[in-house]
Amino acid sequence: MAPAASKLRAEAGLGPLPRRALSQYLRLLRLYPVLTKAATSGILSALGNFLAQLIEKKQKKENCSQKLDVSGPLRYAIYGFFFTGPLGHFFYLLMERWIPSDVPLAGIKRLLLDRLLFAPAFLSLFFLVMNFLEGQDTAAFTAKMKSRFWPALRMNWRVWTPVQFININYIPVQFRVLFANLVALFWYAYLASLGK
Repeated sequence: MAPAASKLRAEAGLGPLPRRALSQYLRLLRLYPVLTKAATSGILSALGNFLAQLIEKKQKKENCSQKLDVSGPLRYAIYGFFFTGPLGHFFYLLMERWIPSDVPLAGIKRLLLDRLLFAPAFLSLFFLVMNFLEGQDTAAFTAKMKSRFWPALRMNWRVWTPVQFININYIPVQFRVLFANLVALFWYAYLASLGK
């Protein structure tokens, strides 16, 4: 990790405060990879939901200073912290082990594994956990899965396939969850909009 981290710091050209923050993040990532990825996922997931609410208020031409629903970002923070960060961490490590980079067409095989196995399972988990966190019953979960799963999965394949191609093939494994989290800011805004 040291060469990638030092290269990232050198190329960033950041001022003293952002440089220190990046240095601290990289240190935490090295010392506590799962916890750091979980915390980052929780924060960015909550931010994605918060942005979705702002976008929705703007689209409805509502006053953005009106009270926002704090339970939405809280649910997304819980999901990001307990599911997105840890599962992403271990999935990317297992992917490296299951399909080493020296295997012919490793990048394509990893992408297919992600898109055809992980994406549908992870999206199903998202709907299940959100249903639970919203206090909904099994009938509500079934109805959401019937009406929203396929549109969300198709959008996932459209949005995430090129993102994951880049992530899996060009981003160092220790930064893949962070890269996905940054893109997920917009993805979670989309998923949150499906809930309305």
